[in-house]
Amino acid sequence: MKSVGVRTASRTPLRADATARLELLEYYLEQNEDLARCAQVSLEWLARHEGVRRSVCLAVDADARLLVGVGGYGVSHEDVELFSWPLSDSHDPLVRVLLSGQPAVFRSSRGNGHARTPQTPLGTSSFMALPLRAGRLPDADAVGLLLVRAVTPLTPDLTWLITVLGQKIEQIRGRGSVAREARKLRRERTLFYTIINSVTDPILLTDTEGRLIVANARAEKLFAATEEANEGRRRAVELNNMLFSAALSRTVIEAPSEARELLLVDPSDGSDLLFEVLSSTVEDPREGTGIVSVLRNITDLRRATEQIEENYQKLRVAEAAVRAERDRLNLIIDSVADPIIVTDPGGATVLMNAPAEELFTAPPDAAAVVQRGVQSNDAHFSSFISGLLLGETGPGEVRQGEIALINPLSGTPIPVEAIAGKVVSESGELTAVVTILHDRREALERARLFEQLKLGADELQMRVQAATAELATQNELLRRQAIELEQASRLKSQFLANMSHEFRTPLNAILGYTHMLLQGVAGELPPNVKRQLQRIDSNGRHLLTIINEILDITRIEAGKMPMQISDVNLNELVPEVMMELDPVVARSRLSVVTRLSPQPLIVQSDRQKVKQIVVNLLSNALKFTHEGGIDVAVSASGAGGTASISVSDTGIGIAPEHHENIFEDFRQVDDSPSRQYGGTGLGLAICRRLAHALGGRITLNSDVGKGSTFTLTIPVDAAQ
Repeated sequence: MKSVGVRTASRTPLRADATARLELLEYYLEQNEDLARCAQVSLEWLARHEGVRRSVCLAVDADARLLVGVGGYGVSHEDVELFSWPLSDSHDPLVRVLLSGQPAVFRSSRGNGHARTPQTPLGTSSFMALPLRAGRLPDADAVGLLLVRAVTPLTPDLTWLITVLGQKIEQIRGRGSVAREARKLRRERTLFYTIINSVTDPILLTDTEGRLIVANARAEKLFAATEEANEGRRRAVELNNMLFSAALSRTVIEAPSEARELLLVDPSDGSDLLFEVLSSTVEDPREGTGIVSVLRNITDLRRATEQIEENYQKLRVAEAAVRAERDRLNLIIDSVADPIIVTDPGGATVLMNAPAEELFTAPPDAAAVVQRGVQSNDAHFSSFISGLLLGETGPGEVRQGEIALINPLSGTPIPVEAIAGKVVSESGELTAVVTILHDRREALERARLFEQLKLGADELQMRVQAATAELATQNELLRRQAIELEQASRLKSQFLANMSHEFRTPLNAILGYTHMLLQGVAGELPPNVKRQLQRIDSNGRHLLTIINEILDITRIEAGKMPMQISDVNLNELVPEVMMELDPVVARSRLSVVTRLSPQPLIVQSDRQKVKQIVVNLLSNALKFTHEGGIDVAVSASGAGGTASISVSDTGIGIAPEHHENIFEDFRQVDDSPSRQYGGTGLGLAICRRLAHALGGRITLNSDVGKGSTFTLTIPVDAAQ
């Protein structure tokens, strides 16, 4: 049994870091070839025992002639690895300390009157640089530097660490014989601890002042108390330390080689223990003079009997705890729905829950088919466990695999996923194998449904792609048809424009000759002939109006409608329209009111086109209004830069669903052959097209039976 560090109360004369020093030296021997690890452990030891929270170890690389970082505590590991400085730079403060072999303190560069702080992994704060020598002699070469963040006096522990760490660096640089000596020393030290810890009597090595250097396990029980120990144990340990110190002082002064009796207190139960103390003086080159003391227990046999009884009580408590833990484990295993099987290192089953018993056990009177099913399951499971035991699976690792089992009662196959792991003891020996069997039928069914869903999705994607391709084909056909329709429309417009011109020429001649006959150029006509000529003249003019409207539509569609932009005074345009339609207004017997703008309203537009729109809107109002009146208003909008002419009537009105239809070509509210009102249905269509050509628009507000309001809105400044 390896000894641990002794922790005593603050008033004890035993030194608390003696065993810690031995542990660090022992680690040096075990890690003889790893310089970085030895340096790191040394810095951690320094932090624990000296409170140095930030430190760096630098070593000399003789081949590269560099001072390099090998370990750090409380600093960035990357900064330590990247640090290096050439030894040829004799002006560098760290190189000076290395060459001089004397400790140096570097203050923060922020202070006044101090030299600059060298750049190290510790940053620019104050620190102390301590040379690490290859030997104890003052003139020994420095093999490295120890940089500590705290500027503190050199304590014995810090001085000791500098010495042993410098020697360790020199040993690792020497390698060879040093490594063999380290291994020999490690074996001897291990044997030493094994021997003294195997002795039932307390053995202690102290210095002349009574501070503890080495103690075996039995001595630690008498003279050491942990921080978690109760107050009674602490007091007993303090009393033992005082009694032992007094006896040791008398032994050194009076007779070092004589045996003396020493009465101590057992810290465990407070009983008295009588020991015979045998002390002898020893000399060590590094530790100096020491005293080896052996405390031989001479208490009567009753103490041994009581100790045996105490151990027996502990054993019974441990057995009860084991039984409780086993019961708790059985309860947990039985509450799991998946089968759980625990086997020993030989593969024999030692524990299983109820779901596992249904697969691997059968009553004695079960049918032969059930017995065969259980045997088959057992064979498959044993094969899986054998593979696990023969494999290289380590502690904490698991092995997964699939096992084909069957339900012994129904004979249906049960595919399961087996997850097994090894349970090992503290010494690494295999103690058991725990296996969990998970039924994969539901997972396989989900996988099958997922595959079907994936196939369906692929098929749907293919259909979508086919439909997309078909849609693209149809779009291409529609595009071509649209081009053909556009060409046909353009040809139609060209045809109508040509035909309208051809129709209008002879028709104008007919109207001219008819007018001449009516004027009596060929002589006075009989009344009946004159009436017939008047009908011819009326129908001809109606036909000419239709032809003119068709010609306007085709010219607008073909983009060949000429625009003559000029200044147009709307306050003058509206009265002019009223004068032209005065005969129609007189025949309608309706009240027509005009409301002009208070200020002259002049816009840049095509006067003839604006007049044509207003004439058409006013003619429609007179045509579809039988009683009431008509209101023509001229107004301007200063904010929008527009002007408007609205024609409101109290006529028959237009239903909301026909508000857009009436602006289409050849469309009227009543399209039946027996409609009450005649017309081609091109008037409003031409008006809307002309308004758009002028950069304006026509809006409608109408209700059936209440009348309609058509508003022409055009910009004040014409667009170029």
